[in-house]
Amino acid sequence: MDITIFFARLWGSYFIIFGLLFIITRQLGKTIEMTDDKAFVISTGYITLIMGLVTVILHNIWAADWRVVITVLGWSTAIKGIQKIGFPEYIHKQAQMFKKKQWLSAFILILLGIFLLWMSFV
Repeated sequence: MDITIFFARLWGSYFIIFGLLFIITRQLGKTIEMTDDKAFVISTGYITLIMGLVTVILHNIWAADWRVVITVLGWSTAIKGIQKIGFPEYIHKQAQMFKKKQWLSAFILILLGIFLLWMSFV
């Protein structure tokens, strides 16, 4: 399996699952509340950083087509991991902005997931 297809299916499935869980369980609001806990933010930062680095190392493709979405996801995830580890207070402030936009965030995740899965099977 091509690495692009693998990451499209991995990230696509991840986004659809979490987007649906955020809508069904209203978990996004609970997750935003958990950003008060610095230890939680920092520990999830390590996982986020690893996910981003793996994606960037294996798929750093800057092509003028849909594959760049995976590369941008990798870089943004790695940067987000660094922010969580180094600046957990900033993450808490940033998370508060999403409190009122929970449904929109979940909807965007699902759409991005559908797009990536669609592209991986076309």
